[in-house]
Amino acid sequence: MKQITPTEAYAFLQANPSALLIDVRSEIEYLFVGHPVGAIHVSWNDGPDWEVNPHFVGEVRKLVGNGDQRPILLICRSGNRSETAGQALIDAGFGQVFNVQHGFEGDLDDNHHRNSLSGWRFDGLPWQQC
Repeated sequence: MKQITPTEAYAFLQANPSALLIDVRSEIEYLFVGHPVGAIHVSWNDGPDWEVNPHFVGEVRKLVGNGDQRPILLICRSGNRSETAGQALIDAGFGQVFNVQHGFEGDLDDNHHRNSLSGWRFDGLPWQQC
């Protein structure tokens, strides 16, 4: 799977309008923490049990449309869930899967806070929340 920084992901999305940015976090994270503008929400796992969504690959396949070669960029909080979700897509035959490194909120700093070292929001990229 290809790794891409948030800034590179944003530039890629601008240059490739057919690419999809999929936010794989929980619905609560997507809505209330915020998400990149234009991101489509498909949970990899969600509460209350945090089990893997058995329909994840099928839901993404519906979004992609005809064929599995449309570029897909996946983002989560820190880049871990999106990497696991991306591997599931690759295993299912998707050809162009990118993981957004550091995710939406980025890595933890020395005080265990996010959004201060890296990530989509830290890089000042467009985002929104409810």
